[in-house]
Order: sequence, then structure tokens, then C-alpha cells
Amino acid sequence: MDASETKPKHAYTESIQHGDLDCLEGLNFQPEGTRKLTPLQTISASWIICDSWAGVAATVALAIVQGGPVTLIYGLILIFFLVGACTLTLAELASTYPTAGGQYHWTSILAPKHLSRALSYCCGVSNMLAWIAICTGIAIIPAQLILGIVLFYDSEYQSQPWHYFLIHQSINGLVLLYNTTLLKKSLWFHDVSFFMTLTSFVIIMVTCLARSASRYEASSSVWATFLNGSGWNSGGVAFLTGLVSPNYIYAGIDGALHLAEECRNATTAVPRALMSTLVIGFVTSFAFMITMLYCTSDLDTVVASSTGVPIYEMWHQATRSTSAATVFICLLLLAAVFALTGAQQTASRLTWSLARDRALIGSQWTGQLHDTLEVPVWALVFNYAVMFLIGRVYLGSSSAFNAFIGTGLVLQHISYAFPAALLLYRCRSATWLPDPRPFRLPSPVGWGANLITVCFAVLVLIFYDFPTVMPVTGSNMNYTPAVLGAMAIVAGINWLVYARKWYQGPRLRRSSGEIQK
Repeated sequence: MDASETKPKHAYTESIQHGDLDCLEGLNFQPEGTRKLTPLQTISASWIICDSWAGVAATVALAIVQGGPVTLIYGLILIFFLVGACTLTLAELASTYPTAGGQYHWTSILAPKHLSRALSYCCGVSNMLAWIAICTGIAIIPAQLILGIVLFYDSEYQSQPWHYFLIHQSINGLVLLYNTTLLKKSLWFHDVSFFMTLTSFVIIMVTCLARSASRYEASSSVWATFLNGSGWNSGGVAFLTGLVSPNYIYAGIDGALHLAEECRNATTAVPRALMSTLVIGFVTSFAFMITMLYCTSDLDTVVASSTGVPIYEMWHQATRSTSAATVFICLLLLAAVFALTGAQQTASRLTWSLARDRALIGSQWTGQLHDTLEVPVWALVFNYAVMFLIGRVYLGSSSAFNAFIGTGLVLQHISYAFPAALLLYRCRSATWLPDPRPFRLPSPVGWGANLITVCFAVLVLIFYDFPTVMPVTGSNMNYTPAVLGAMAIVAGINWLVYARKWYQGPRLRRSSGEIQK
């Protein structure tokens, strides 16, 4: 008799609690003994990827043009609830199936058998490409900040696209080297990064408030001013397209999911990391944005800043000190490097998981962990190579390159929608979400969170493809649809050539030993 036939009816539930996932068929799972991330380090790693106050600081320009203070404040509140629903959905599934594959593994488990491979492949590739796009978007921020400092002090300097490209690739290469050789031996790096970014936030907040104490802006201009410099006649469209900026603070919030096979007690640590990132991210970014709006006297000057870094001008106005503003930019630069380190690490684990499941051409290399370094070296190199190619786009068009930021968000939310929709299809049955799980939502909350996750993905797919500025020209158009189309073509070729034959995702095992239909 098969061993699985002797298990109690809900034996798989006990397996989940211990992290071995014996309830699943076809899952290659990293054993508990190789896991070194503590629960606190998991929270730290998850936080530094989003680093929400730094995220909103780096992308403030778009929101100022598309709604101004209204988008920057109420957009943050709206995004908190919408992404909060997504995070609740992810946390509940992570407490049940904590694997590095995350969304695409859950899609494979929850989907009807005849659709399982195709749907989970689409979800997995969408998520992988989203993470590569997120890494690419983060990697350009240090280049923009460094050259922003140069432009701030030397208005005569003529920056060229290749300047940004070289700095972008240099920092990306150094982070790759660190992730490959040292990160596994210095996991305290996440804790240090977490402490330093929060300390930087406090320093910036206190300094700006103290230096602007006698000249705060009127509350009406902070809470009730809607600016529409986008050219859209509809303020609603301008607001919705401007949500890219507040939404960017949660780019990569699913990072903890893909580190699940590297952390201890993943069934509890991963949901806690997700919820901590959500809450800390909202508190810091909301407080940061309100402070900056009260301390900034001229938003038009901010938008027209010659440095290309609007937050630089906001800090200059708030502190009335070029030195203080420059120090703050250096702190933001450091936060961006920390975020890139965590994002590269997480993205490589997702690529490695897909390759381990034989979903990518070259899986025999990218699906391997290095024996000595204990990291997926070839997955890291593969992601870096793709980022290098994307970086070359900046040499031709910065608008096309910037589309990858929106593309990352679109693909990210699509990957959330797959398992959320399938949970609704399965009516959130205890067969798929066993009751004794560490993170359990009340039934009405769970249904609502899953439904909002799906609806938000549809909204993002529509409005993040819209042009951000009207009228549309070749230099300001939104290239996100073109990028999505190119990615779809590449994913389709990979499926036809390789994955259609070799890819098999995990399935839920019945107590009788059969695979769930």
C-alpha cells in the first residue's frame, strides 16, 4: 500500500504546518536544513525591497503632474487598501503553501487539471518578468540620483543617456557580485539595511519639519489641491494613471514569498513579513508625503527642476540648505542600492524556481544551486543579462525604458490575480485552504480580498497602459503596451520550444494518493 493511503484524511494539513508540503505532488522543495533567514531577516529583506518612503520619493514627479497633492495623499490611502487586499490574499496562501514559486505554484495547485500547466506557466513567467522589470527600474534610480547631484551643482553640465547607462550597469554589476559571493554569508545585511533606511526616514522627517517650522503650507493646499498638468480633460483619468507613483511603493511586496525556502518557519514568517511591509510602508510613506507637502512652497519649481530629481528640489525648499538636500539624496541613493540588492536576490529565486520546474530554456543551468555559494548563480546571471539588454533601451529612449516601471507593476498584479481568481473559483474550500493554518482570514474578509485583488489587476492593466501626458508624441508616449507585447512573444516562444514539453507544476494530492482534479 502507498504510504499516502495510510495517512489520516487531513494528514497533508499537518505536513503544511511543518513546512514539508507532503500534500503536493511534483514539487521539488528546498529542505529545512538549508534555511538560514530568521523571521526578522525575512521581514527586513521584504521591507528593503519596497522601502516605501524612498519609493514615493523617487517617483514623486509623475504624481505631481497627475493630480498633485490629491494623488500623493489620497492615492496612497487608496493604494493601501487595494494592495492591502492583495497582500491578505498572498499571506493566506503563503501560510498554506510556502514555496519559492509563490503565485505560479498556487495557480498550478488551484487550477483545473487541464488548465493547470498553461495558467501556472503564464502566471510564473508574468511574475518573473515583473521582477526583472522591477529590478531594472530600481537600478536606474542610483544613476538618476548621482547625475542629479552633478546637475544640481553644475547647471552647465550636459548629461547624456550613456552616462546613465554606464552608472546603471556598474551598480547593477556590483550588486550582482555581492549577491553571488557574499550575501549568503552576511544575512545580517538585511537587518542593517532595514535599520539604516528607517533611520534615514526619521532624520529627513525631523530635519524638514524643524527647518520649515515657521512657514508650513496651508492645510487647504495640502489636502484639497488637485493639479492636472497631464493634458487629460478628465481629472479621474489623470488620477488613475497617476496611481503608478503611490503604487510603486509596493513594487515587489511579494518578495518574501520567493524567499520562503530560505527562511525558517516559513508558514508564519512569510505572512508576517508581507503584513509588516504593507503596514510599515504605508505609515512611513504617508507621513513622509504629508511632511514634504507641508514643507514645500513651490510645486511648479519642483516639476521644472533641472536635476531630473524632483525630490531634490523639495528637500532644498524644505531645509533651505543645499548641503542638507544633498545628504538626503545620498541617503536615498543608499536606500536604492539596498533595495536593488534585495530585489536581485528575490528575482533570482523566482527564476531559479521556474527553472527547477523546467519552465525555461536552459533550466539545466538556471535551476541549479551552486554547491559552495548556496545561491542560484546562473539564475542571477540570467536576470542580470536580461537587465543589461533592457538597460540598452535607455540609450535610445528614456520613455521606452521608463515603461518598464509600469510594466513591472502591471505584470505583478496580474500574477496576484491568477491565484485569487482561482480561489474564488474553488469557493475558498477547506480542501484548498485547510482550516488549521497560521494565517486565516474570516470568510467575508477572504472573499472580499480575493475579489478586490482580481478587480484591481483589471484596473491596473487598463489605466497603467494609458498615456501619462496628452497630446501623445513619440517622446512622451507610454510604451507599456509595446513592452507587454514583446514579453508575451518571448514567453510564447519559450512555451512552444521548451516549456510545453517539460514544464509540470505541483498538484494537490488526495488522501488516497490521487492528484486533485
